[in-house]
Amino acid sequence: MKLNRIGSAAAVLTVAALALTACGSDSPTATAGTSASTGGAAAGAVSGTLTGSGASSQKSAMEAWKAGFEAANAGTMVQYSPDGSGAGRKAFLAGGAQFAGSDAYLATEEIEASKSICGPEGAFDVPAYVSPIAVAFNLPGVESLNMDAATIAKIFKLEITKWNDPAIAAANPGVELPDTAITVVHRNDESGTTENFVDYLSQAAKDVWTYDVSGDWPTELASENAKGTSGVVATTTGTVGAITYADHSAVGKLGTANVKVGEDYTKISSEAAAKAVEAATPVTGRGAQDIALDLKRDSAESGTYPIILVSYHIFCSSYKDQATVDLVKSFGKYVLSDAGQKEAATSSGSAPLSSKMSEAAIKSVESIKVGS
Repeated sequence: MKLNRIGSAAAVLTVAALALTACGSDSPTATAGTSASTGGAAAGAVSGTLTGSGASSQKSAMEAWKAGFEAANAGTMVQYSPDGSGAGRKAFLAGGAQFAGSDAYLATEEIEASKSICGPEGAFDVPAYVSPIAVAFNLPGVESLNMDAATIAKIFKLEITKWNDPAIAAANPGVELPDTAITVVHRNDESGTTENFVDYLSQAAKDVWTYDVSGDWPTELASENAKGTSGVVATTTGTVGAITYADHSAVGKLGTANVKVGEDYTKISSEAAAKAVEAATPVTGRGAQDIALDLKRDSAESGTYPIILVSYHIFCSSYKDQATVDLVKSFGKYVLSDAGQKEAATSSGSAPLSSKMSEAAIKSVESIKVGS
């Protein structure tokens, strides 16, 4: 299912960066002296400051990528503002960032808008970070609970309001559930994590969840809310009985739901998330460089964890000069390399891209060129 976005006329985030006015060219560029260990140019072969903005889900991974890339390239600096997927895409499309991190791929209208800064071929998405989205809760003494999609949807739809509700109790025999009110905590910013979570609800619990798939939480379901991954996790951690959705790497000591898939309940893990990515299919009708994926949220395959996000890095197909092209390509290839994916997995518990996916994404990054 393709994610639908509700457009918003939000103010563009200002980021300290070079304006990226560029136009396309048929002249590909070569990056000499590539290094297998970094996935990009040879150590020390590139220099300069690379500015990105976007998904807060990538924060831990980005810190690892920044450290690894800068260590291999002493003349470089990577700046990344984890302001949320929507803010990152807006900053990128306004020329305020050289790349964006986003938990949702570019919409068709965003690709068209990107041509003004990226040249006639526009921008493209490559998957960079794969992670399960936890349904995380604060219930003292309870580390995990079994839940099916309909129950999760009813909780976030504010229809199930107590932790000892029969629907929760039936799936968790032997667990002592308190008569505590459930406080739903959702994102108040445009969020790719929100978009992925509600996409799961709309596919796996379509009879219950009838709202549009969007990065904005449904206004009619307003409850406790906070900005960014860290915001919802902090609010949930500080509120007994609260529940939220957030990147698994960020939930700390909160309890997490085991999600029903087929006849079994799947515990959240990077391995189960990776298994779900294997069932994804490419989004059709996009450029040859673009690797946007449609995820099968209603899979019945045992051991699959369907509430996942595939977080993308968004790049221009062309930049204004060779130095920028070399820097962007070198960083992009490092992130997608075996070394970069292992660094992210170690720091955040993400699921590394498969070799096939990594190779395809690196090929896309290799196509970046200088605009005329």
